[in-house]
Amino acid sequence: MAERPHHEGDIDFAARNGWDREFESFSDFDLPTYVGMPTFMRLPYVTDAAELRARNVDIAIIGAPFDDAVSHRPGARFGPRAIREAQYTSGSIHSLQLGVEPFEILNVVDAGDAPIVPSWTERAHAVIYKKVREVAATGAIPIVLGGDHSITWPSATAVADVRRPGSIGIVHFDAHADTADQDWGVLAGHGTPMRRLIESGAVKGSNFVQVGLRGYWPPMETFAWMKEHGLRWHLMREIEERGAEAVIDDAIAEALDGPDSVYISVDIDVIDPGSAPGTGTPEPGGMLPREVLRAIRRIAGAVPIAGMDIVEVSPPYDHAEVTAMAANRIALEAISALAKKRQDGQTIRWQGADNR
Repeated sequence: MAERPHHEGDIDFAARNGWDREFESFSDFDLPTYVGMPTFMRLPYVTDAAELRARNVDIAIIGAPFDDAVSHRPGARFGPRAIREAQYTSGSIHSLQLGVEPFEILNVVDAGDAPIVPSWTERAHAVIYKKVREVAATGAIPIVLGGDHSITWPSATAVADVRRPGSIGIVHFDAHADTADQDWGVLAGHGTPMRRLIESGAVKGSNFVQVGLRGYWPPMETFAWMKEHGLRWHLMREIEERGAEAVIDDAIAEALDGPDSVYISVDIDVIDPGSAPGTGTPEPGGMLPREVLRAIRRIAGAVPIAGMDIVEVSPPYDHAEVTAMAANRIALEAISALAKKRQDGQTIRWQGADNR
């Protein structure tokens, strides 16, 4: 019977294979994006509110992996992870658009996800509210990765609650107004969050600006309600006729008309589905990615930002990940614009942060 080959005595296998020499070390932040835990841009993972406050964090990424409120195609619960993973750079980065290195200027971390479980909408909205409120109360600006658009109701409410007695406005990029009274009797659906925000009193209708609306929804009676409550909106038709620059000029002026700070909500379906197919309710004829990215840079650079969300990224409908890449860049453009403001001497963190 043949014996297995063996060697006598102690063998230093590391030395034999050349593995015992000193190799250059890299921090977690500088490792490739596919190595280690998938935090946003490989940023530090800091979930504790007390530590966020102690670190004086400027911006915190939060995941809201919830899609039980969709009316059409599900899958946005996988959006936060896909957005975090949709990147090829690591370490310090440089914005060619704005000429800044945002992570050298701002203290940005990934604060993890709201602890959501499936099939329990009320609980999901409650834990999103709690998570965003804890982060916002530290003075950091929360950037929330959804999730379906219903998450804007608890997320924007949490920011508005922390910012009281000041007021926040909403700049809302979307193919759809999301101001329906109900979705087949459901009040907390992804087509209703903006109405819930206004009806609850968290945000005034006159402090709402919507950009990119198009298609065949909502019905005219919904627009009548919007007009009655003072909402302002810009149809995709305006962008086609006047150009994105002129429309965003108007949106910035309207966003500055009243509220103390602004919450940006971006439904990824504002982008044409040819460039962002991975969404729950695709609507042909939307904005170009470059138009949306420029709009986010301009708005974040022009108005005081209290918070932000990016929603409706549904990875199962986009095998090439281009939708998640667009969402990732939307967050990065906002961060870079805020870094540019800090570089220019403006305040980024909320100065009214306390221990509430």
